[in-house]
Amino acid sequence: MLFNSIDFAIFLPIVFVLYWFVTNENLNLQNALIVAASYVFYGWWDWRFLSLIIFSTVVDYTVGRKLKNEENQLKRKLLLWTSILVNLGFLGFFKYYNFFLDNFITAFSFFGHDIQPNSLNIILPVGISFYTFQTLSYTIDVYRRKLKPTKDFIAFSAFVSFFPQLVAGPIERATRLLPQFYTKRTFEYTKAVDGMRQILWGLFKKVVIADNCAVFANQIFNNSADMNGSTLVLGALFFTFQIYGDFSGYSDIAIGTARLFGFDLMKNFAFPYFSRDIAEFWRRWHISLSTWFRDYLYIPLGGSRGSNLMKVRNTFVIFVVSGFWHGANWTFIVWGALNAIYFLPLLLTKNNRKNLDVIAQGKHLPSLREFSLMLVTFALTVFAWIFFRAENMGHAISYISGVFSLSLFDFPQFEGVGKALAMMLLLLIFLLIEWNGRSEEYAIAKLGLTWKRPYRYAMYYAFVFAILWLGVNQQEFIYFQF
Repeated sequence: MLFNSIDFAIFLPIVFVLYWFVTNENLNLQNALIVAASYVFYGWWDWRFLSLIIFSTVVDYTVGRKLKNEENQLKRKLLLWTSILVNLGFLGFFKYYNFFLDNFITAFSFFGHDIQPNSLNIILPVGISFYTFQTLSYTIDVYRRKLKPTKDFIAFSAFVSFFPQLVAGPIERATRLLPQFYTKRTFEYTKAVDGMRQILWGLFKKVVIADNCAVFANQIFNNSADMNGSTLVLGALFFTFQIYGDFSGYSDIAIGTARLFGFDLMKNFAFPYFSRDIAEFWRRWHISLSTWFRDYLYIPLGGSRGSNLMKVRNTFVIFVVSGFWHGANWTFIVWGALNAIYFLPLLLTKNNRKNLDVIAQGKHLPSLREFSLMLVTFALTVFAWIFFRAENMGHAISYISGVFSLSLFDFPQFEGVGKALAMMLLLLIFLLIEWNGRSEEYAIAKLGLTWKRPYRYAMYYAFVFAILWLGVNQQEFIYFQF
Protein backbone atom coordinates (compact mmCIF):
# COMPACT_ATOMS: atom_id res chain seq x y z
CA MET A 1 0.00 0.00 0.00
CA LEU A 2 1.44 3.36 -1.03
CA PHE A 3 1.36 6.37 1.29
CA ASN A 4 0.38 8.54 -1.68
CA SER A 5 -2.58 6.39 -2.71
CA ILE A 6 -6.35 6.46 -2.28
CA ASP A 7 -6.08 3.07 -0.56
CA PHE A 8 -3.94 4.54 2.23
CA ALA A 9 -6.18 7.63 2.47
CA ILE A 10 -9.04 5.25 3.32
CA PHE A 11 -6.97 2.80 5.38
CA LEU A 12 -5.41 5.36 7.76
CA PRO A 13 -8.64 6.98 9.09
CA ILE A 14 -10.22 3.54 9.65
CA VAL A 15 -7.25 2.32 11.69
CA PHE A 16 -7.08 5.67 13.53
CA VAL A 17 -10.75 5.48 14.59
CA LEU A 18 -10.49 1.84 15.68
CA TYR A 19 -7.27 2.56 17.56
CA TRP A 20 -8.46 5.59 19.57
CA PHE A 21 -12.19 4.94 19.88
CA VAL A 22 -12.57 1.14 20.01
CA THR A 23 -9.38 -0.38 21.47
CA ASN A 24 -8.13 2.64 23.44
CA GLU A 25 -9.02 1.13 26.83
CA ASN A 26 -6.90 -1.99 26.34
CA LEU A 27 -3.18 -1.81 25.49
CA ASN A 28 -3.05 -5.41 24.27
CA LEU A 29 -5.95 -4.79 21.91
CA GLN A 30 -4.27 -1.67 20.58
CA ASN A 31 -1.08 -3.62 19.89
CA ALA A 32 -3.07 -6.44 18.28
CA LEU A 33 -4.82 -3.89 16.07
CA ILE A 34 -1.43 -2.52 15.00
CA VAL A 35 -0.28 -6.02 14.07
CA ALA A 36 -3.45 -6.71 12.08
CA ALA A 37 -3.32 -3.31 10.36
CA SER A 38 0.37 -3.76 9.57
CA TYR A 39 -0.23 -7.17 8.01
CA VAL A 40 -3.06 -5.74 5.88
CA PHE A 41 -0.83 -2.81 4.89
CA TYR A 42 2.04 -5.09 3.89
CA GLY A 43 -0.10 -7.85 2.40
CA TRP A 44 -1.70 -5.30 0.07
CA TRP A 45 1.30 -5.83 -2.26
CA ASP A 46 1.57 -9.60 -2.01
CA TRP A 47 0.06 -11.51 0.91
CA ARG A 48 2.46 -14.43 0.35
CA PHE A 49 5.40 -12.45 1.72
CA LEU A 50 3.65 -12.06 5.07
CA SER A 51 5.01 -15.52 5.87
CA LEU A 52 8.57 -14.08 5.83
CA ILE A 53 7.75 -11.39 8.38
CA ILE A 54 5.86 -13.83 10.59
CA PHE A 55 8.63 -16.45 10.43
CA SER A 56 11.32 -13.85 11.19
CA THR A 57 9.21 -12.57 14.10
CA VAL A 58 8.78 -16.05 15.57
CA VAL A 59 12.48 -16.91 15.20
CA ASP A 60 13.76 -13.73 16.82
CA TYR A 61 11.17 -13.80 19.61
CA THR A 62 12.13 -17.43 20.39
CA VAL A 63 15.87 -16.68 20.25
CA GLY A 64 15.39 -13.73 22.57
CA ARG A 65 13.47 -15.81 25.09
CA LYS A 66 16.12 -18.55 25.07
CA LEU A 67 18.96 -16.04 25.45
CA LYS A 68 17.40 -14.76 28.66
CA ASN A 69 18.27 -17.80 30.76
CA GLU A 70 21.22 -19.13 28.77
CA GLU A 71 24.59 -18.50 30.44
CA ASN A 72 26.72 -20.83 28.33
CA GLN A 73 28.60 -18.51 25.97
CA LEU A 74 28.87 -21.05 23.16
CA LYS A 75 25.12 -21.70 23.20
CA ARG A 76 24.45 -17.96 23.33
CA LYS A 77 26.55 -17.50 20.20
CA LEU A 78 24.73 -20.36 18.48
CA LEU A 79 21.40 -18.71 19.25
CA LEU A 80 22.63 -15.36 17.97
CA TRP A 81 23.93 -16.90 14.75
CA THR A 82 20.65 -18.73 14.28
CA SER A 83 18.90 -15.36 14.14
CA ILE A 84 21.57 -13.80 11.93
CA LEU A 85 21.62 -16.69 9.44
CA VAL A 86 17.83 -16.91 9.20
CA ASN A 87 17.38 -13.18 8.65
CA LEU A 88 20.36 -12.60 6.39
CA GLY A 89 19.65 -15.91 4.65
CA PHE A 90 16.22 -14.67 3.55
CA LEU A 91 17.69 -11.31 2.58
CA GLY A 92 20.56 -12.88 0.68
CA PHE A 93 18.39 -15.30 -1.24
CA PHE A 94 15.70 -12.87 -2.35
CA LYS A 95 17.99 -9.91 -2.99
CA TYR A 96 21.37 -11.30 -4.05
CA TYR A 97 20.93 -14.82 -5.45
CA ASN A 98 20.87 -13.81 -9.11
CA PHE A 99 23.62 -11.19 -8.58
CA PHE A 100 26.06 -13.79 -7.28
CA LEU A 101 24.94 -16.29 -9.90
CA ASP A 102 25.52 -13.84 -12.76
CA ASN A 103 28.96 -12.90 -11.46
CA PHE A 104 29.78 -16.58 -10.96
CA ILE A 105 28.95 -17.23 -14.62
CA THR A 106 30.98 -14.19 -15.72
CA ALA A 107 34.02 -15.32 -13.71
CA PHE A 108 33.98 -18.81 -15.26
CA SER A 109 33.43 -17.38 -18.75
CA PHE A 110 36.52 -15.22 -18.28
CA PHE A 111 38.60 -18.37 -17.86
CA GLY A 112 37.02 -20.01 -20.90
CA HIS A 113 34.44 -22.19 -19.12
CA ASP A 114 30.86 -21.86 -20.31
CA ILE A 115 28.36 -22.93 -17.65
CA GLN A 116 24.58 -22.74 -17.76
CA PRO A 117 23.19 -22.78 -14.20
CA ASN A 118 19.53 -22.11 -13.62
CA SER A 119 18.62 -18.56 -12.64
CA LEU A 120 15.43 -17.90 -10.71
CA ASN A 121 12.71 -15.38 -11.35
CA ILE A 122 12.79 -14.04 -7.80
CA ILE A 123 10.46 -11.26 -6.66
CA LEU A 124 12.10 -9.02 -4.05
CA PRO A 125 9.78 -8.70 -1.02
CA VAL A 126 9.11 -5.02 -0.36
CA GLY A 127 10.93 -3.65 2.69
CA ILE A 128 12.88 -6.85 3.46
CA SER A 129 16.14 -4.92 3.94
CA PHE A 130 14.47 -2.67 6.50
CA TYR A 131 12.55 -5.07 8.73
CA THR A 132 15.41 -7.59 8.61
CA PHE A 133 17.80 -5.05 10.14
CA GLN A 134 15.18 -3.90 12.63
CA THR A 135 14.53 -7.34 14.04
CA LEU A 136 18.26 -8.16 14.02
CA SER A 137 18.86 -5.17 16.29
CA TYR A 138 16.62 -6.83 18.88
CA THR A 139 18.49 -10.15 18.88
CA ILE A 140 21.93 -8.52 18.94
CA ASP A 141 21.02 -6.16 21.79
CA VAL A 142 19.51 -9.03 23.81
CA TYR A 143 22.70 -11.04 23.19
CA ARG A 144 24.80 -8.08 24.36
CA ARG A 145 22.53 -7.79 27.44
CA LYS A 146 21.61 -4.24 26.50
CA LEU A 147 17.94 -5.20 26.33
CA LYS A 148 15.77 -7.62 28.28
CA PRO A 149 13.90 -10.04 26.00
CA THR A 150 10.18 -9.44 25.85
CA LYS A 151 7.54 -11.90 27.01
CA ASP A 152 4.86 -10.09 25.02
CA PHE A 153 4.68 -11.72 21.58
CA ILE A 154 1.98 -9.31 20.35
CA ALA A 155 4.05 -6.26 21.31
CA PHE A 156 7.11 -7.77 19.64
CA SER A 157 5.11 -8.55 16.49
CA ALA A 158 3.89 -4.95 16.45
CA PHE A 159 7.48 -3.73 16.79
CA VAL A 160 8.68 -5.83 13.84
CA SER A 161 5.75 -5.02 11.53
CA PHE A 162 4.77 -1.46 12.60
CA PHE A 163 3.17 -0.28 9.36
CA PRO A 164 4.26 3.41 9.25
CA GLN A 165 7.95 2.47 8.95
CA LEU A 166 7.74 -1.19 7.90
CA VAL A 167 8.55 -0.76 4.22
CA ALA A 168 11.24 1.95 4.10
CA GLY A 169 12.20 2.91 7.62
CA PRO A 170 13.35 4.59 9.71
CA ILE A 171 15.06 1.40 10.91
CA GLU A 172 14.19 1.56 14.58
CA ARG A 173 16.17 -0.05 17.38
CA ALA A 174 14.39 -2.41 19.73
CA THR A 175 15.83 -0.48 22.68
CA ARG A 176 14.00 2.64 21.49
CA LEU A 177 10.74 1.52 19.86
CA LEU A 178 9.82 -1.74 21.60
CA PRO A 179 9.31 -0.16 25.07
CA GLN A 180 6.76 2.21 23.51
CA PHE A 181 4.50 -0.79 22.89
CA TYR A 182 4.50 -1.57 26.62
CA THR A 183 3.27 1.89 27.61
CA LYS A 184 -0.34 3.03 27.47
CA ARG A 185 -0.77 5.70 24.83
CA THR A 186 -3.09 8.64 25.29
CA PHE A 187 -4.28 10.85 22.47
CA GLU A 188 -2.59 14.25 22.36
CA TYR A 189 -4.17 16.77 20.04
CA THR A 190 -1.04 18.90 19.57
CA LYS A 191 1.03 15.81 18.82
CA ALA A 192 -1.51 14.61 16.26
CA VAL A 193 -1.63 18.03 14.58
CA ASP A 194 2.16 18.07 14.40
CA GLY A 195 2.04 14.59 12.88
CA MET A 196 -0.43 15.75 10.23
CA ARG A 197 1.79 18.72 9.43
CA GLN A 198 4.78 16.42 8.93
CA ILE A 199 2.69 14.07 6.76
CA LEU A 200 1.68 17.06 4.63
CA TRP A 201 5.31 18.10 4.16
CA GLY A 202 6.33 14.52 3.39
CA LEU A 203 3.61 14.23 0.74
CA PHE A 204 4.73 17.53 -0.78
CA LYS A 205 8.32 16.32 -0.97
CA LYS A 206 7.28 13.02 -2.51
CA VAL A 207 4.48 14.02 -4.87
CA VAL A 208 5.49 17.55 -5.90
CA ILE A 209 9.29 17.42 -5.71
CA ALA A 210 10.41 13.80 -6.14
CA ASP A 211 7.81 12.56 -8.62
CA ASN A 212 8.17 15.57 -10.92
CA CYS A 213 11.96 15.45 -10.75
CA ALA A 214 11.70 11.75 -11.65
CA VAL A 215 10.09 12.60 -15.01
CA PHE A 216 13.15 14.58 -16.12
CA ALA A 217 15.71 12.35 -14.41
CA ASN A 218 14.28 9.26 -16.12
CA GLN A 219 14.07 10.98 -19.48
CA ILE A 220 17.70 12.10 -19.34
CA PHE A 221 19.22 8.94 -17.82
CA ASN A 222 17.27 6.65 -20.15
CA ASN A 223 18.46 8.59 -23.20
CA SER A 224 21.84 9.74 -21.92
CA ALA A 225 23.71 8.75 -25.11
CA ASP A 226 21.74 11.41 -27.02
CA MET A 227 22.20 14.20 -24.46
CA ASN A 228 24.86 16.90 -24.22
CA GLY A 229 26.97 17.46 -21.11
CA SER A 230 24.89 20.24 -19.58
CA THR A 231 21.72 18.16 -19.99
CA LEU A 232 23.40 15.23 -18.25
CA VAL A 233 24.35 17.50 -15.34
CA LEU A 234 20.71 18.59 -15.19
CA GLY A 235 19.64 14.93 -15.10
CA ALA A 236 22.01 14.21 -12.20
CA LEU A 237 20.64 17.24 -10.33
CA PHE A 238 17.06 16.12 -10.88
CA PHE A 239 17.86 12.64 -9.57
CA THR A 240 19.64 14.20 -6.58
CA PHE A 241 16.45 15.97 -5.56
CA GLN A 242 14.27 13.04 -6.60
CA ILE A 243 15.94 10.59 -4.25
CA TYR A 244 16.01 13.09 -1.40
CA GLY A 245 12.38 14.14 -1.80
CA ASP A 246 11.32 10.53 -2.29
CA PHE A 247 13.12 8.95 0.66
CA SER A 248 13.00 11.79 3.18
CA GLY A 249 9.38 12.34 2.16
CA TYR A 250 8.62 8.71 3.03
CA SER A 251 10.36 9.15 6.39
CA ASP A 252 8.35 12.30 7.14
CA ILE A 253 5.08 10.52 6.35
CA ALA A 254 6.14 7.53 8.46
CA ILE A 255 7.17 9.65 11.44
CA GLY A 256 4.03 11.80 11.20
CA THR A 257 1.76 8.75 10.90
CA ALA A 258 3.40 7.10 13.91
CA ARG A 259 2.84 10.31 15.88
CA LEU A 260 -0.89 10.04 15.15
CA PHE A 261 -0.85 6.76 17.09
CA GLY A 262 1.24 8.07 19.98
CA PHE A 263 4.65 6.79 18.86
CA ASP A 264 7.92 8.67 18.39
CA LEU A 265 10.17 7.45 15.60
CA MET A 266 13.75 8.59 15.16
CA LYS A 267 14.63 11.41 12.80
CA ASN A 268 15.96 9.88 9.57
CA PHE A 269 17.04 12.97 7.61
CA ALA A 270 18.47 16.25 8.87
CA PHE A 271 18.78 18.46 5.77
CA PRO A 272 21.78 16.58 4.34
CA TYR A 273 22.25 18.79 1.29
CA PHE A 274 23.28 21.66 3.57
CA SER A 275 26.29 19.66 4.81
CA ARG A 276 29.79 21.16 4.79
CA ASP A 277 31.64 17.88 4.34
CA ILE A 278 30.87 14.25 3.52
CA ALA A 279 31.13 13.16 7.16
CA GLU A 280 28.39 15.64 8.05
CA PHE A 281 26.35 14.47 5.07
CA TRP A 282 26.40 10.90 6.37
CA ARG A 283 25.37 12.06 9.83
CA ARG A 284 22.34 13.66 8.20
CA TRP A 285 21.40 11.18 5.44
CA HIS A 286 19.43 7.99 6.23
CA ILE A 287 20.47 8.37 9.87
CA SER A 288 18.85 5.13 11.01
CA LEU A 289 20.89 3.02 8.56
CA SER A 290 24.15 4.93 9.10
CA THR A 291 23.94 4.53 12.86
CA TRP A 292 22.92 0.86 12.49
CA PHE A 293 26.07 0.09 10.52
CA ARG A 294 28.13 2.18 12.93
CA ASP A 295 26.91 0.33 16.04
CA TYR A 296 26.64 -3.21 14.68
CA LEU A 297 29.48 -3.32 12.13
CA TYR A 298 31.91 -0.39 12.27
CA ILE A 299 32.51 -0.25 16.04
CA PRO A 300 32.80 -4.09 16.42
CA LEU A 301 35.44 -4.00 13.66
CA GLY A 302 37.42 -1.47 15.70
CA GLY A 303 35.89 1.74 14.42
CA SER A 304 38.36 4.60 14.13
CA ARG A 305 40.69 3.08 16.70
CA GLY A 306 43.96 1.39 15.82
CA SER A 307 46.32 2.04 12.93
CA ASN A 308 45.54 4.08 9.84
CA LEU A 309 45.39 0.83 7.87
CA MET A 310 42.62 -0.45 10.15
CA LYS A 311 40.76 2.85 9.82
CA VAL A 312 40.94 2.63 6.04
CA ARG A 313 39.78 -1.01 6.10
CA ASN A 314 36.87 -0.34 8.44
CA THR A 315 35.76 2.71 6.48
CA PHE A 316 35.72 0.82 3.20
CA VAL A 317 33.92 -2.12 4.79
CA ILE A 318 31.09 -0.01 6.17
CA PHE A 319 30.60 2.06 3.01
CA VAL A 320 30.86 -0.87 0.59
CA VAL A 321 28.46 -2.94 2.70
CA SER A 322 26.12 0.04 2.85
CA GLY A 323 26.27 0.29 -0.93
CA PHE A 324 25.62 -3.42 -1.33
CA TRP A 325 22.69 -3.17 1.10
CA HIS A 326 21.05 -0.81 -1.39
CA GLY A 327 21.03 -3.28 -4.23
CA ALA A 328 22.57 -6.20 -6.08
CA ASN A 329 24.51 -4.19 -8.62
CA TRP A 330 28.14 -3.14 -8.94
CA THR A 331 26.99 0.46 -9.30
CA PHE A 332 25.87 0.49 -5.66
CA ILE A 333 29.18 -0.99 -4.52
CA VAL A 334 31.13 1.65 -6.45
CA TRP A 335 28.83 4.34 -5.03
CA GLY A 336 29.67 3.11 -1.52
CA ALA A 337 33.41 2.90 -2.26
CA LEU A 338 33.38 6.41 -3.74
CA ASN A 339 31.82 7.79 -0.56
CA ALA A 340 34.51 5.97 1.44
CA ILE A 341 37.15 7.76 -0.66
CA TYR A 342 35.40 11.06 0.05
CA PHE A 343 35.27 10.28 3.78
CA LEU A 344 38.80 8.96 4.37
CA PRO A 345 40.75 12.28 4.18
CA LEU A 346 38.46 13.70 6.88
CA LEU A 347 38.94 10.63 9.07
CA LEU A 348 42.71 10.41 8.68
CA THR A 349 43.15 14.12 9.43
CA LYS A 350 40.69 13.86 12.35
CA ASN A 351 38.31 16.39 10.80
CA ASN A 352 35.38 14.00 10.44
CA ARG A 353 33.57 15.46 13.46
CA LYS A 354 34.31 19.08 12.74
CA ASN A 355 30.83 20.17 11.64
CA LEU A 356 28.41 18.92 14.27
CA ASP A 357 26.24 22.03 14.56
CA VAL A 358 23.60 23.34 12.18
CA ILE A 359 25.10 25.42 9.40
CA ALA A 360 24.76 29.19 9.92
CA GLN A 361 23.03 28.61 13.26
CA GLY A 362 21.00 31.69 14.20
CA LYS A 363 21.80 33.44 10.91
CA HIS A 364 19.85 33.99 7.73
CA LEU A 365 22.75 33.28 5.39
CA PRO A 366 25.90 31.15 5.56
CA SER A 367 29.34 32.69 5.42
CA LEU A 368 31.21 32.59 2.11
CA ARG A 369 33.37 29.74 3.48
CA GLU A 370 30.33 27.75 4.63
CA PHE A 371 28.61 28.26 1.30
CA SER A 372 31.73 27.13 -0.58
CA LEU A 373 32.08 23.98 1.56
CA MET A 374 28.39 23.23 1.15
CA LEU A 375 28.65 23.66 -2.63
CA VAL A 376 31.68 21.35 -2.90
CA THR A 377 30.03 18.68 -0.73
CA PHE A 378 26.84 18.91 -2.77
CA ALA A 379 28.80 18.56 -6.04
CA LEU A 380 30.60 15.45 -4.75
CA THR A 381 27.26 13.98 -3.70
CA VAL A 382 25.65 14.68 -7.08
CA PHE A 383 28.57 12.99 -8.84
CA ALA A 384 28.23 9.88 -6.63
CA TRP A 385 24.48 9.70 -7.28
CA ILE A 386 25.23 9.08 -10.97
CA PHE A 387 26.54 5.61 -10.07
CA PHE A 388 23.52 5.03 -7.82
CA ARG A 389 21.07 5.86 -10.62
CA ALA A 390 22.89 4.26 -13.57
CA GLU A 391 21.63 0.91 -14.89
CA ASN A 392 25.10 -0.63 -14.83
CA MET A 393 28.77 0.35 -14.72
CA GLY A 394 28.94 0.84 -18.49
CA HIS A 395 26.04 3.26 -18.31
CA ALA A 396 27.64 5.15 -15.41
CA ILE A 397 30.97 5.51 -17.20
CA SER A 398 29.39 6.67 -20.46
CA TYR A 399 27.19 9.13 -18.54
CA ILE A 400 30.17 10.63 -16.72
CA SER A 401 32.16 10.77 -19.98
CA GLY A 402 29.30 12.74 -21.49
CA VAL A 403 29.30 15.17 -18.59
CA PHE A 404 33.04 15.87 -18.90
CA SER A 405 32.90 16.73 -22.58
CA LEU A 406 32.95 20.04 -24.46
CA SER A 407 29.17 19.89 -24.70
CA LEU A 408 29.09 20.63 -20.97
CA PHE A 409 29.13 24.30 -21.95
CA ASP A 410 26.21 24.03 -24.37
CA PHE A 411 22.66 24.94 -23.39
CA PRO A 412 20.60 21.93 -22.23
CA GLN A 413 18.63 20.46 -25.12
CA PHE A 414 15.88 17.86 -24.73
CA GLU A 415 12.14 17.61 -25.07
CA GLY A 416 10.51 19.51 -22.23
CA VAL A 417 13.54 21.64 -21.34
CA GLY A 418 11.25 24.61 -20.63
CA LYS A 419 9.27 22.63 -18.05
CA ALA A 420 12.54 21.38 -16.58
CA LEU A 421 13.76 24.95 -16.04
CA ALA A 422 10.42 25.79 -14.40
CA MET A 423 10.96 22.77 -12.14
CA MET A 424 14.35 24.20 -11.18
CA LEU A 425 12.55 27.34 -9.98
CA LEU A 426 10.25 25.19 -7.85
CA LEU A 427 13.33 23.43 -6.43
CA LEU A 428 14.76 26.81 -5.47
CA ILE A 429 11.58 27.62 -3.50
CA PHE A 430 11.76 24.16 -1.92
CA LEU A 431 15.38 24.76 -0.86
CA LEU A 432 14.46 28.12 0.67
CA ILE A 433 11.75 26.47 2.78
CA GLU A 434 14.18 23.72 3.83
CA TRP A 435 16.87 26.30 4.64
CA ASN A 436 14.46 28.32 6.75
CA GLY A 437 13.52 25.22 8.79
CA ARG A 438 16.95 23.57 8.93
CA SER A 439 17.13 23.77 12.75
CA GLU A 440 13.80 21.97 13.21
CA GLU A 441 12.73 18.33 13.09
CA TYR A 442 11.31 18.94 9.62
CA ALA A 443 11.19 22.02 7.42
CA ILE A 444 7.68 23.34 8.21
CA ALA A 445 7.60 22.26 11.87
CA LYS A 446 7.42 25.90 13.01
CA LEU A 447 6.48 27.59 9.74
CA GLY A 448 3.32 29.67 10.16
CA LEU A 449 2.69 28.77 13.80
CA THR A 450 2.85 32.45 14.82
CA TRP A 451 0.78 33.63 11.85
CA LYS A 452 -2.88 34.51 12.13
CA ARG A 453 -5.08 31.49 11.56
CA PRO A 454 -6.36 32.46 8.06
CA TYR A 455 -2.77 32.89 6.78
CA ARG A 456 -1.61 29.66 8.37
CA TYR A 457 -4.46 27.69 6.84
CA ALA A 458 -3.88 29.41 3.51
CA MET A 459 -0.35 27.97 3.60
CA TYR A 460 -1.67 24.47 4.33
CA TYR A 461 -4.22 24.73 1.51
CA ALA A 462 -1.45 25.92 -0.83
CA PHE A 463 0.51 22.73 -0.07
CA VAL A 464 -2.60 20.61 -0.59
CA PHE A 465 -3.38 22.39 -3.86
CA ALA A 466 0.20 21.85 -5.07
CA ILE A 467 -0.03 18.15 -4.20
CA LEU A 468 -3.32 17.74 -6.07
CA TRP A 469 -2.32 19.92 -9.04
CA LEU A 470 1.24 18.72 -9.53
CA GLY A 471 0.78 15.16 -8.29
CA VAL A 472 -0.02 13.72 -11.71
CA ASN A 473 3.28 11.89 -12.20
CA GLN A 474 2.89 9.32 -9.45
CA GLN A 475 5.98 7.16 -8.98
CA GLU A 476 6.65 4.26 -6.64
CA PHE A 477 8.94 5.07 -3.73
CA ILE A 478 12.57 4.46 -4.81
CA TYR A 479 13.53 2.65 -1.63
CA PHE A 480 10.83 0.01 -2.11
CA GLN A 481 13.33 -1.76 -4.35
CA PHE A 482 15.84 -2.00 -1.49
